[in-house]
Amino acid sequence: MTSNSEQSTESLQKLRQQCLARGSAGIKGLARTFRIMDDDGSKSLDLQEFLKGLDTYGVTLSREEAQQIFGLLDKDSSGTIDFNEFLESLRPPMSSSRKQVISEAFRKLDKTGDGAVTVEDLRGVYNAKQHPKYKSGQWTEDQVFLSFLESFDSPNNKDGKVTEEEFLNYYSGVSASIDEDAYFVTMIKNAWKLV
Repeated sequence: MTSNSEQSTESLQKLRQQCLARGSAGIKGLARTFRIMDDDGSKSLDLQEFLKGLDTYGVTLSREEAQQIFGLLDKDSSGTIDFNEFLESLRPPMSSSRKQVISEAFRKLDKTGDGAVTVEDLRGVYNAKQHPKYKSGQWTEDQVFLSFLESFDSPNNKDGKVTEEEFLNYYSGVSASIDEDAYFVTMIKNAWKLV
């Protein structure tokens, strides 16, 4: 016989798998859906907003499973769940070495040190001149930078800035498909030319 806690954890795992099945941007997509559902901007969700968000995103969970997840995450029994805590719980678990290398890559990109990567941060770090649309004259260098940032940016809030949380959400999806810590760390170090 499984306990309520075990059932809730299994339901959360099922939701995580459905997000990851949509690729590295799956969790980011669900985050976007919930930000849209957060009508009052409270950065928290009540059960109805949560159920509506899951339905809108097209997640296949029973109402009971969704309520189990909600109950698991509503730690203070307030009837709401904190949006950021929900995303943290949904992200696949990552070792400290993975989180550390992602943080190093983010800090390298965030040249200004203001906690967000922008077009200005990318100048001199990312070579836009090799992009096919720049070479063909379709895009300017800034358009290439914005396109690059868009892959990490929250889809509903394309502000041309990527926060460390958005960067981590993106790489948590990538991380889920790589079994070995050493391989993941090497991949990130090579991709971002970290020492």
